[in-house]
Amino acid sequence: MMRVVKICCCLLAVIGTLVFAGLHSYPTTSLPVIAKSQHASPYVATMPTSVVKAQTYPVRLEIPAIGVNSVVEPVGVLSSGDLETPAAHPWVDVGWFASGPVPGEKGSAVIDGHLDRPGGYPAVFWYLSNMHAGDDVVVINAQGKTTHFRVTRIAFYPPQAAPLQEIFGNDSGTYLNLITCAGDWIPSQHQTTLRLVVYTVLA
Repeated sequence: MMRVVKICCCLLAVIGTLVFAGLHSYPTTSLPVIAKSQHASPYVATMPTSVVKAQTYPVRLEIPAIGVNSVVEPVGVLSSGDLETPAAHPWVDVGWFASGPVPGEKGSAVIDGHLDRPGGYPAVFWYLSNMHAGDDVVVINAQGKTTHFRVTRIAFYPPQAAPLQEIFGNDSGTYLNLITCAGDWIPSQHQTTLRLVVYTVLA
């Protein structure tokens, strides 16, 4: 797969029609990655929004196989339907979708991260596509509790074909899904051709 040679400013779009910022504006608070939907995703409106104690929040993500050791920032959804991205250190931190489950709770927790940064230089999830089934993913919460997940599969989706219910709404077990952009950069659309999802399950 060809690496994107220009910044792939795309993380996750969960609802609504998405507006992608201009190539040279390099947004650091919201970026679309999964879909350019004409309708709100049905699971978003019913996703649990109970208050989570701060002590259970994920604070660090470790992926030994690809050298990731990053701070986790909670992120939400903007009125545009774009998922927020880490604000403090956008290229090296990752964002946990705080309206979904805490990693380690039943359901599908989601963490996203940038593929690259301005100039096409690697960002936190540059090597995410190199992961394999069986790889270890570790989440550490604010209490220091460590939760291990095992990669089950890796999938690439065209923007309109990403299974949002599976990524965000699968509550048949305890999952953590990692997302970023992939494929080739499309200048006319200000996005990439593919979206990458790494599916993991509680180990």
